[in-house]
Order: sequence, then C-alpha cells, then structure tokens
Amino acid sequence: MASENKKIKVLYIDDEQNNLLSFQAAFRRKYKIVTASSASEGMNILNNEKEDIHVIICDQRMPHTTGVEFFQAVRKDFPDPIRILLTGYTDAEAIIDAINKGEIFRYIKKPWDEFELQNAVQNAYELYATRQQLKKKITELERKNDELNRFVYSTSHDLRSPLASVMGILNLARMENSVTDPNNYMGMIEICMNKMDLFIQKIIEYYKSIRVEEELAEINFNSMLSESIKLGKMQKPAVEFNLLVDQHIKFVNDSFRISIIIDNLLSNAIKYQKPGYSHPKVNIIAKVDEQTADIEIGDNGIGIIEDHLTHIFKMFFRSSSSANGVGIGLYIVKEALLKLAGDITVTSIYGEGTKFRIMIPNLANRKNS
Repeated sequence: MASENKKIKVLYIDDEQNNLLSFQAAFRRKYKIVTASSASEGMNILNNEKEDIHVIICDQRMPHTTGVEFFQAVRKDFPDPIRILLTGYTDAEAIIDAINKGEIFRYIKKPWDEFELQNAVQNAYELYATRQQLKKKITELERKNDELNRFVYSTSHDLRSPLASVMGILNLARMENSVTDPNNYMGMIEICMNKMDLFIQKIIEYYKSIRVEEELAEINFNSMLSESIKLGKMQKPAVEFNLLVDQHIKFVNDSFRISIIIDNLLSNAIKYQKPGYSHPKVNIIAKVDEQTADIEIGDNGIGIIEDHLTHIFKMFFRSSSSANGVGIGLYIVKEALLKLAGDITVTSIYGEGTKFRIMIPNLANRKNS
C-alpha cells in the first residue's frame, strides 16, 4: 500500500451521484479521491490537475460516451494513469477489445465489491509505480549512453593528433635514414599505428552515424558508387571492379549514411580477398525503382564460414584474422541501415566469396509531399 504521505490518487468517473458518494465514503481514508460525473468533466480534471493521477476508474455506460471510448482518448493524451473500467453490463466484446489494445488494465463488475476494487486499485498503482521507475531508469540510461558516446568520440578525436605525430616522426626518420632498423621494428610500429588509426576512424564514423540528423538528398548511385570505387582502387589497385547501375528515376534518402554503408561494404570486399590471388574481383549491381534501391556487392574473396554468418553484424566480431580489420565496419552498416529503415542480407561460400544485398527505401515521394 502507498504510504500515508503519498496516497494513491484516484479519479473516479460515474454519471450516478450515489456511486460517487459511495466510492468516497468507502475509500476516502485510503486514497486521494477526485470525482467527475461525466467524461468531459473527467478530461478537464486531467488537463488541470496539478498532481499526477495514478489510477482512473470509469463507468462503462454514461451519457454521450462509453468508458472504453473515454479511455481511448485518455490513453493518447495521458498514457501514464492506469485505467479500470466499471460495468454492470455484459459488453464482453468491447471490454475484451479494450483490454487487448491496452486501453484498460482490468474491469470490475457493478455493483462493485469493496475488497475486489481495493485490490484492483492497489495492483494498478503498483503497475503505475513500476512503469514510472522504468521510465526514470530509461531516461538515466539514455543520458549515460549519450555521455559515453560523447566521451568515446571526444577521446577518439583527441587521439588522432598524437597518432598523426608519431606517424610523421616515423616517416621523417625513414626519409632522413636517421635510424638503423635491421629488424624492421619501425615497420611493425607503423602497422600497429595504422590499425589504431583505422579503429579510431571507425569509432568516429559510428558516432557520426548515430548522432547526425537525417538529411534527405537526391542520390545518383552511378556517381556515388564510382567515387567509392576510386577510394577502393587506392586501397588495393589490383582489384577489378565491375559496376552496373540501373537508375532511371529520382532517388532520395540520407546520402551520408548510404555512403557510409557502401564504403564499409566495399572496404570489406577488398580487404577479405584471397592472399596472393591473381584476379581479385568486386561486382557492384544497383537497381533503383520507385520503392527501393537494391544494391548487391559481391567478391571472389575468402568467404565467410557458415557458422559465422549470424554473428558478423555484432560489434568487434571478426570472421577472419587474415585481414587487418577491426570488427566494427559491418556493425556500423547494420546500425546505419536501421536508421534508414533498410535491410541487409548476406550469402557466402567459404573459399569462394561473399555477396551482400542491401535494400534502402526511396523517399522521393516523401520529400515532395
């Protein structure tokens, strides 16, 4: 039971004055009671009451509206109070429908039994209190998560400066031949520094992907994919790229996140090629219609073990240790697609190659509306 200094606050709505008086007489010592003789009066109380209402009890049969109809309106504007319906009739279908839709917590038959109604109010308040605690915890978790994201981004951003300095010193030492390095320790340091820089870039990329607001823009996939391929050729010139774009209509969506998705998928297709293979190849096919952009990115690389396919979108999961990956690229792809309400599927044969297929909705009509 709620403590005396914080009683359960109940709004009771009934068009029969005797019922209102009976309720007050039975429960005035247990609850803070507010009464109303109509649905409109009850809504006015909810709009103007300074203290939160914890539980709303409403009669089903009232002039001009039913209790279920009242609760349908209440749920939209005041979702927190728990709703209990009183009925002396067998409106079974309406009551079951209201319960299933979450418009009422439970119903009590009239004439109500004092003990049954008291238990219903107590259970309703416990549900109310639990939900309020959950909302507070969610708010606190969101705040802490936001602070953590900001900290990770700030730290990652700040780390790039000393990292760049170390890389600059290594390059300067090589140019001046000022360091004798028979065991190639400097090369090992450079590899580690490049891996760390890649990891930091991915963290910053992830942060931007989850934080940046959606900015819709018209996208030409031939241009976007061609630009990504240019970057890919710089990463590994030996890879052969085959691009086929079928786009004859306007496509609109978030170009920033789509470029992140494509760049990460292309980077993986390049990165996970077979070592020493003489004909590495990446095929990109894009087809755009009024509803979606359907993009396939396939390679003839090392492939993915079947048991790993359900894990590859998890953060820091690496299907292979043979490439210099950090295990975050596909996680970023998945998160970005969630923001776009898109989808991704993957098929792979170990030792033969992998194909990713992404579906991204076309929002051209939404932008014009």
